[in-house]
Amino acid sequence: MSKFHSVIIAPSITEKNTNMRADENKYVFEVKREATKTDVKNAVESIFNVSVEAVNTMIVKGKKKRVGRSVGYAGNWKKAIVKLADGQTIEKFGEV
Repeated sequence: MSKFHSVIIAPSITEKNTNMRADENKYVFEVKREATKTDVKNAVESIFNVSVEAVNTMIVKGKKKRVGRSVGYAGNWKKAIVKLADGQTIEKFGEV
């Protein structure tokens, strides 16, 4: 596995993200917490052979989880929103 494949963990496929993909040409990925915007840009460009215009990243706080009487929290994770250049798409988005 290349170093670029270790930056991107998984695509995020939700209804809101699907609308962003169709309307604004933005794709959402779950990435490593240590990954920078430059790392994400280089990984997406090399894996999918597209040109990236912008990358926005954010830390998503873990939700409260409960199992019986035990209460805990899911782990925090990092999300990256990648805007592609006009006319560019990722064909097999769910297959990272």
